[in-house]
Amino acid sequence: MPYWLMKSEPDVLSAATLQRLRQARWDGVRNYQARNFLRNMQADELFFFYHSSCPQPGIAGIGRIVRTAYPDPSALDPHGPYFDTRASAEENPWSAVDVEFVEAFSDIIGLARLRSIPELAQLPLLQKGSRLSVMPVEAGEWAAVLALR
Repeated sequence: MPYWLMKSEPDVLSAATLQRLRQARWDGVRNYQARNFLRNMQADELFFFYHSSCPQPGIAGIGRIVRTAYPDPSALDPHGPYFDTRASAEENPWSAVDVEFVEAFSDIIGLARLRSIPELAQLPLLQKGSRLSVMPVEAGEWAAVLALR
């Protein structure tokens, strides 16, 4: 089963908020490569929930995909932050998935800690210039991160 890492700014959606909501739509992805990863996700696949653009970036927990990719409705909302003038109800280039909470880590696993683990050297998150908000995680990398919690 493939594994994933998905980034969110905690003020948009945090692991704690997902825990409270239990399920949420993961939307607003506006990078084609990240969108293609969303489209590859299958129900029951797991992802690391990564807090980004915040004082303590890092892996905060685990979520699960509960609904596979569908047209992202946030692209059609002219008052929302993810509105795309090119999107229409008939042709929406963007996708969303529905996710559910699985686990919150007692401590966020920060970037410095992740960089110190040799098994994570090829993790896309740690590659220079990588800015994707959705990315695959290999089984060995998944196990290495789980060992840190």
